[in-house]
Amino acid sequence: MLVTTQEQLDVTRDYGFSIQGIDTKNRRKAVRMGPEDRILYYVSDKKGFAATATITSEAFEDYEPIWKHFREQETFPHRVEIEPNVVLHQEQYVDGYQIGPTLEYVKKWAPDRWPLAFYGMLHIIPQRDFNLIENELKRVDNSSTDLDSAGVAVGAGTNMNGPDALSSSVKKSKSLGIAGRRVGKISKRRARAVTKKIKNSRRHRPQKRSK
Repeated sequence: MLVTTQEQLDVTRDYGFSIQGIDTKNRRKAVRMGPEDRILYYVSDKKGFAATATITSEAFEDYEPIWKHFREQETFPHRVEIEPNVVLHQEQYVDGYQIGPTLEYVKKWAPDRWPLAFYGMLHIIPQRDFNLIENELKRVDNSSTDLDSAGVAVGAGTNMNGPDALSSSVKKSKSLGIAGRRVGKISKRRARAVTKKIKNSRRHRPQKRSK
């Protein structure tokens, strides 16, 4: 689970969800990321879950400024290439205050203090938690797609009453290309540009220690 801000997520969205950087404080976790690992995005200032993506490269270092941070020297240098799976619009985010307290990951905190579990940028969460949230993201995304095709305005609200209700309401996911189609032409151009630069640049890939 990657905890980010709306401003930082907008940058990732502008790049077509093709690249993601991790801050220096989370280097040890970041260098362990690799192809086929999954990322769940939680937007801290909106208190909502926004997207999922799949990592398509090994971790590498790149210090070119892309995302903004209150500390100018922080460039989120530990990076991976990604591709989007489910991406919601801001008004559709899954409410963290409704689903957060049900997660296994937050069990050691008091129910009303679960947000404390989300301090820091990168967290390794149980597979059950990831699947639960991604299924709800897909449900919201599919509902929006159905409304769009019917010519009806898309609503933002969802009614959740715990994991059982969430699981029973999940529909079969549609193709993973939905999120990709939502990025605009400008985003796609920027995504192609940054991908080309990554491939042509000299990367410093951290050496993995043998066990």
